[in-house]
Amino acid sequence: MDNHFKIVTASREREKDAPPRRYFGYSTVLDRRAFDEWKNQHGYQAFELPAGVIGEALDVDLVFDFPSRFWAGRVAGLADRSGASVFGRLYEIAGADWPIVEHKEGAVTGMCVPREVRVRAPDGEVVTATAFTTRPERASMDGPVSGPFVAALLRGAEAAGLPADYLERIRRSA
Repeated sequence: MDNHFKIVTASREREKDAPPRRYFGYSTVLDRRAFDEWKNQHGYQAFELPAGVIGEALDVDLVFDFPSRFWAGRVAGLADRSGASVFGRLYEIAGADWPIVEHKEGAVTGMCVPREVRVRAPDGEVVTATAFTTRPERASMDGPVSGPFVAALLRGAEAAGLPADYLERIRRSA
């Protein structure tokens, strides 16, 4: 466990009565192997994401703009792009669990920032949810896209049941 665990634990205590929040997960949070490894490294073994539903974030696109030492290459964030979309899962996260999501997504460490996205749910309703993307001042297109990250992204997208044409887009990004 790292020092961030203490920060998250204190935040969870403060947020214990906070209302649930919508979260759009589109990255390695969808890959069970990567997510479980992260949970074990950071002391969140008991945490489980709710089932969630497939969602499509509207007017955004995947952009590989964050150089990651851990992944040995650039990993994905979101960029505004009219008419584009990114698939993932739409979750309702308990208020007390939100700090764990912030830690997983890199907001606690300052790598990423939260942003609102409009997400089309399976019933066609468009809702607002929070996703996480690269902190603008850390964005860079230097270096290669991370092959291991793309593999995890693809595993997660397949496990999440995302559309076949979206899986092909991920394959082509490597």
